[in-house]
Amino acid sequence: MDANADTYLGTAVGPAPAAFRLTEDQVALRDAVRDLARAKVAPRAAEIDRTAEFPEDLRRLLAAQDILALPFPAAYGGIDADLLTLCLAIEELSAACATTGLILAVHALAALPIIDAGTPEQRARWLPDLAAGRTLIAFGLTEAGAGSDVAAMTTRAVRDGDGYVLDGSKRFISQGSVADLVVVFAVTDPAAGKARRHISAFVVERTSPGFSVGRLEHKMGIRGSPTTELHFDGVRVPVDHLLGAEGDGFTIAMRTFRRSRPGIAAQAVGIAQGALELATQYARDRVQFGRPIGQMQMVQALLADVDAATAAARALLYVACAAIDAGDGDPDRWASLCKLVAGDAAMKVTTDAVQVLGGSGYLEDFPVERMMRDAKITQLYEGTQQIQRLIVARSILDARG
Repeated sequence: MDANADTYLGTAVGPAPAAFRLTEDQVALRDAVRDLARAKVAPRAAEIDRTAEFPEDLRRLLAAQDILALPFPAAYGGIDADLLTLCLAIEELSAACATTGLILAVHALAALPIIDAGTPEQRARWLPDLAAGRTLIAFGLTEAGAGSDVAAMTTRAVRDGDGYVLDGSKRFISQGSVADLVVVFAVTDPAAGKARRHISAFVVERTSPGFSVGRLEHKMGIRGSPTTELHFDGVRVPVDHLLGAEGDGFTIAMRTFRRSRPGIAAQAVGIAQGALELATQYARDRVQFGRPIGQMQMVQALLADVDAATAAARALLYVACAAIDAGDGDPDRWASLCKLVAGDAAMKVTTDAVQVLGGSGYLEDFPVERMMRDAKITQLYEGTQQIQRLIVARSILDARG
């Protein structure tokens, strides 16, 4: 990134933040994470992809460097970073290895319900270990029949004395097999059908009897991030593991997404940046017809489009983060806008980067084919691009209705 990446203008329909620059602290953190990612993370990326094993060594590295502490309040041992600062770290890690960037993104996603809706006692119980990276947490919302249609979930939580009994399954849970805690969403009124107001959120410990990890999915990309099924067979959860009140679960999940979707946009921007840098270097080095291919106009056009898409996605991401933190406009719209644009940009950029490399781009010898596979998931999880378009459209129609 050049110096121009530090400055962005808030230009969008509706309220937007004024022109701003990254603070000195944000620039220092970004650069420190970038140096760490290039020195320690990038050399591991190909092996992580090849073996499809969770990089426990890199998780420990992120914990030791207090990177996992970024989203947590200072009162519980965290850094108390704002949304943009968190996204800067995710972006830099993802430029080196999308799996490693996802460790931080998922950790922040799953902890948000506790930070947002937890009681002081619940925060004191779980947040210090999460901030220190001693424990990991996962987010258990999606089911086989309840993806975009969250209200169709069938996992049930029935009140029984001083606790709840959970029965059901979750699917596509990132880091589900390595997390110590899972925020699980379940219907607390089995007679309510698909009514969203009857979904509740619980913190479930992986050591709970009846909790088990099912199938490990074999994926196109982010192979080192375990994506699993989780099963709950009469899992007893104490009543003080309920986040908020009964029926608050859907609202908690939606509030979580408005701050977690920018993290996925940051992952997408990071992947795009990594692909841009690799394609640019290859265009400088690869010689055809007696000159570097970077001197050929068709290749230059590809690189220009890649640079433009990456810069545009980054600009929108940073503006969205500032707007969400400042409470400017509709935060759900901002979150969906940046994920939509960044996810599509990452897919285009990585595909074009493979094209710049030609046949070499199709080989595992070069990282761009991995980046292209990794990019696709940013258009799918935490709400597909079609869902993001619906959210944005409804927001602007409502604003002008």
